[in-house]
Amino acid sequence: MERLKKRSDYLIVTKAGQRFATPAFILQVYHRTPEDPARVGFTASRKVGGAVERNRAKRRLRALARQFLTPLACQGTDYVLIARKEALTRTYALIVEDLQKALMTLNKRKKT
Repeated sequence: MERLKKRSDYLIVTKAGQRFATPAFILQVYHRTPEDPARVGFTASRKVGGAVERNRAKRRLRALARQFLTPLACQGTDYVLIARKEALTRTYALIVEDLQKALMTLNKRKKT
């Protein structure tokens, strides 16, 4: 799975994509052409905490994406995971359930 690196890509996902909020993160999804590869990006605002806390939250989200998002990702889709303060304290098992619920909901929206 490729990474989103340019600010312009993040802005497109934010403006045109769908979103699903959980206690630990916000998942934003933007569907592009099916031939393109799936891409993922991570971000955390200062509301999460200082640099150490933001980096820890993003590391948890990267591990989550590597383990669970990569096999479930649709071709031609951009995913952005925005960390929330709860990402630091919520158990990993609950974060996994949140991601699975978010993906099921957003995939249903895509089909309709």
